[in-house]
Amino acid sequence: MRLSMLQFRSTLGAVDENFDHAARLIARAVDNRADVIVMPELWSTGYYPTPIENYADVDGQRTKKFLSGSARNGGVNIVGGTVIVRDGDRFFNRNYVFDREGQLRTEYDKTHLFSMAGEEKIFTAGARLTSFDLDGVKCSTIVCYDIRFPELSRRLALDGVEILFVAAAWSLRRLEHWQLINRVRAIENQMFVCAVNSAGHSMMIDPWGEVLIEGGAEESVLTVEIELERIKKIRSAMKIFADRHSDLDHV
Repeated sequence: MRLSMLQFRSTLGAVDENFDHAARLIARAVDNRADVIVMPELWSTGYYPTPIENYADVDGQRTKKFLSGSARNGGVNIVGGTVIVRDGDRFFNRNYVFDREGQLRTEYDKTHLFSMAGEEKIFTAGARLTSFDLDGVKCSTIVCYDIRFPELSRRLALDGVEILFVAAAWSLRRLEHWQLINRVRAIENQMFVCAVNSAGHSMMIDPWGEVLIEGGAEESVLTVEIELERIKKIRSAMKIFADRHSDLDHV
């Protein structure tokens, strides 16, 4: 499977400009023959403009139309990062995933809100995890701060997820945390972790914890091929799921 990670900083509050920017980068990834395009957190607005109601996508209508058309026209799966969505009188930091036919496969709302940035005062936390298939591979997605909570990733791994997508707007002041935590989640769950950060250092990590590709701080379309059979080889060699002490390790 060939994946392209779109690492870019959006202009704060410039929604039209950011949609145009995303379209250009998606076109580059399609030219790179990507099977899956992966986007960062809050790409349509930047992180995050206020007052939030002036920038939210009502019911995600614009975002869904854009991502669906881009996926269908490019014949590519798109893990669409996140955008600010207004749903009734509440605001969510929401992810959409579309398949090659432009069909919505799933949506996910960030479940852990980053109190250091006051997210809990703005957004409503999501209440469920999600998984989906892309080209026959079981995948899931979480958002930025979610990666600090290992229970989420373990639950998804136990459910058979093989690729975990992480959409982020993670400050590079905490770069070492970003690099270490993503690698640990890949190692302890024996899964691929595809972590896309608008600020830089997006990473693709294999189930043994090897960093297959990592960006710098500049805008990039990072494309990498992954060998899905590697999951089976690693899980059959080191049987951490079979060796769990389920009474003590239950999550």
